[in-house]
Amino acid sequence: MANLKYFLWLTQRKGLRTGEVSSLLAQFGTPEAVYFAQGEEYDLLGLPAGKKRVLEDKDLTGAEKILEDCDRLGIHIMTIQDADYPERLGQIYDPPCVLYWMGKPLHVDDHLTVGVVGTRKSTPYGEELAGRLGLELARSGAVLVSGMAEGIDACGLRGALRGGGTVVSVLAGGLDVVYPKGNRWLYEDVMAAGTLLSEYPPGTEHAGYHFPIRNRIISGLSMGVAVVEAGVPSGALISARHALEQDREVFAFPGPVGAAASLGTNKLIQSGEAKLVLSAGDIIEEFQLLFPGRVRTPPPMGEEETLQRLDAQAAPPAEKAEPLEDESHEPRRAYLSLSDAPEAFTDDERDILLSIQRRSLTVDDISEATQIPARRVLSALTMLQLRALVEEKPGKRFFAGVILTA
Repeated sequence: MANLKYFLWLTQRKGLRTGEVSSLLAQFGTPEAVYFAQGEEYDLLGLPAGKKRVLEDKDLTGAEKILEDCDRLGIHIMTIQDADYPERLGQIYDPPCVLYWMGKPLHVDDHLTVGVVGTRKSTPYGEELAGRLGLELARSGAVLVSGMAEGIDACGLRGALRGGGTVVSVLAGGLDVVYPKGNRWLYEDVMAAGTLLSEYPPGTEHAGYHFPIRNRIISGLSMGVAVVEAGVPSGALISARHALEQDREVFAFPGPVGAAASLGTNKLIQSGEAKLVLSAGDIIEEFQLLFPGRVRTPPPMGEEETLQRLDAQAAPPAEKAEPLEDESHEPRRAYLSLSDAPEAFTDDERDILLSIQRRSLTVDDISEATQIPARRVLSALTMLQLRALVEEKPGKRFFAGVILTA
């Protein structure tokens, strides 16, 4: 426990990069030795004066608070010097020196792990594809690794959970900070079936710059990364770049030519940086011989059963989150094709309609799901209501009056 306290002190030194923390550990052997070192001993690494000053601050209050918070919240801590630290992750250029986790212990080295990443602004095509991918990876015995964002990440996780698989979700903030807020039920399900993981201590907000840093862990835990949908630029492409730098396999699903959500995946395929895949089976085939007895080719699942599972995985349990709209009591909705009328909606209107097709959301929920500022959400909702394309439900919740298709 004493050594852990010094690990937390070291990793919370403001301004020290992960690589510099690793260099200090390599030089001094233990975080405790780093803590008790004197100023001139830090000169061996050629650290600038500002970084030497933060190392000369020996206050352990912050580290002790993290330990107290983790104990109170049931969060476990793993360090890079622990025997159960994932060897696969430890091999990357800048592995996190401390990991916080909840759920099942993280044992991935003996399993096929596949990262599934993609855009938050997913289309129905991408969401179904991600759900099918997660479902089939789980049925094949693979462990799915992803983030927790709405869109492709969430659909992949839900599909894997419906397939009875193990999942790992890497967060860009503290494990006690649910982001996005509407995913609380998914947090709980991931903890029950797998592991929630972060390099950030409890209470850390999910800052925007954390996400690209977090992505190296997703690819580092994975043997291959599958990109389902990605715009240009996008966080999913950052994950693909990390995977290439870490000598991991990269896979990409092709999408409609000209579709914004598929521009990144199509370019990865075109450049030869990613292998074109059409199903989970194409990915499993790449690794099956490496995991005899662990990875399998399951009997094919009928289309009807697949759709039933995918439909079920989209609906959060009633006691955990708001259920989907009761379709048995709502009027039949019209289908509108985006490809037939690409100019019919602004980008904001399209993204908002896609976010509220399956359940009603408040303005704040929509803003969270789409990453569109609330004032623009309100403006777009007003225009959509004037066109009778959005209905306002009780509690100032909004629901799409039409179903968009690709």
